[in-house]
Amino acid sequence: MKINALIVDDEYNCRNNLEILLTDFCSNVNIVGQAESAEEARIMLETHQPNLVFLDIAMPEEDGFSFLRSLEKRDFAVIFTTAHNEYALKAFKEHAIDYLEKPINIDELITAVTKVETLIKNSESQDESLNAIIQKALKLNSSAKISIPTRDGYVIVDETEIVHLEASDNYTMIFLTAGRKHLSSKNIKVYEENLDHFRFFRTHKSHIINMKDHLREFSRSNGNVALLTDGKTVPISRRKLSDFIGRINTF
Repeated sequence: MKINALIVDDEYNCRNNLEILLTDFCSNVNIVGQAESAEEARIMLETHQPNLVFLDIAMPEEDGFSFLRSLEKRDFAVIFTTAHNEYALKAFKEHAIDYLEKPINIDELITAVTKVETLIKNSESQDESLNAIIQKALKLNSSAKISIPTRDGYVIVDETEIVHLEASDNYTMIFLTAGRKHLSSKNIKVYEENLDHFRFFRTHKSHIINMKDHLREFSRSNGNVALLTDGKTVPISRRKLSDFIGRINTF
């Protein structure tokens, strides 16, 4: 099946480079047009009715987020493309299917397009709008489950239940909601690699916090610490501070 895609980016080279990658590596994608601004994109949406939009975020007159919010109806999938990784959390709050950092990685591009293809096929087979299918998929994936290996076996929890993680030698103490906690036999590096990067952030060599669900406050006066919903305070290292503040600004 063919996916009709529109590329929206204020930079000419970025638009052309993405079109070349799609032509060379995603033969199921048909480029219906390129727009250099949100205003031009609105016209092309009416004219071409794409089911996929590759959307740059940081455009000068109107950014990608404002553009999406201005639309009365959205029946197309969105893959954000940007050179600014601090927009990641905000991008997924706007119900994007994926988020690609420039320069675009070919494997990540193919994976993102495959996700869209699956959603379009589901939309056609279930006779529902693409937007409805996207909302269902995002809701389904909004709270992944993980297994925590313990001395007695495994504990299965939603990621949303995890407040923070703290390294304890080669083990990890995982603090959950309602005062629960479990000592995992995996080290904290394993969790950093496998937890949702848009939900969790490693603030320090010994700490990972759930920013999306459990960050309550950030305090500079107390030595750069994060106050969490369980009342705990977690340090933010000097090296991580800039990225941490960038994440906060996407909320």
